[in-house]
Amino acid sequence: MLVRSWNLFHGNSVPAGRRSHLDEMVRLATADDPDVVCVQEVPAWALPRFTVGDCAAGPSIGPLPIPAALGRLMTASHRGLFRSLFAGQGNAIQIGPRLRMLRHDVQVLNPRRFRNAQSASLGLDAVMRLAWAKERRVVQAARLEHDDGRMIVVANTHCTSSRDSRIPTVELERAARFAIDCSERDDVVVLAGDFNVLGDAPVYAQLSEGWGFSPPGPSIDHVLVRGAAVTELRVWEEARRAHGTVLLSDHAPVELEIL
Repeated sequence: MLVRSWNLFHGNSVPAGRRSHLDEMVRLATADDPDVVCVQEVPAWALPRFTVGDCAAGPSIGPLPIPAALGRLMTASHRGLFRSLFAGQGNAIQIGPRLRMLRHDVQVLNPRRFRNAQSASLGLDAVMRLAWAKERRVVQAARLEHDDGRMIVVANTHCTSSRDSRIPTVELERAARFAIDCSERDDVVVLAGDFNVLGDAPVYAQLSEGWGFSPPGPSIDHVLVRGAAVTELRVWEEARRAHGTVLLSDHAPVELEIL
């Protein structure tokens, strides 16, 4: 069972340009028929394209919510410049034909009560507290049944990007608890996404030794698995996501196989 994760960078390329490459990214990510593809930084207007899509930060003009179609239109003049400024963003999961979805759940990673409690515990100053509150983040989960009878919970998350690594770390722990809580006894649990926590961070020892997840990758994009043997995480080479003179996204897809 092949599980892949990719931060789509709002459909942008490196170097960034005016046009969106979202269609090319989706085709590339699904071309070899993976069982599960978890994606992050998906424009809000594109979320309905996927089996499961959950909006994290809604389309808006400043504090004013706007329709997703208007956010898309306002971004169209230069997608590389505006990114999610108007269009919003979310997470999505594409599920292959060998899997049947039984349940879908979502949890906000950084609600106000959680931020307040963690900010006090971590001793965050006012600047960091305000930065953390700037953008809503979510973790989504789908409980799936495979053709071979296995039950799998796939959780897809995008933790906050912060110069204080403790912020995405506490969100990652929250996402891992949520993934496990969405599972039942003997379920395989997958936690994938852009964790914004490097693979050598101490939190992964806790997730591995304490909670039974597989080892992380080297960077900030990961697929962790609990309850099944897996292959080593593979990171795509740049050539595999090259599109003409640009690279699709500022992240490389990562993947592994559940054995």
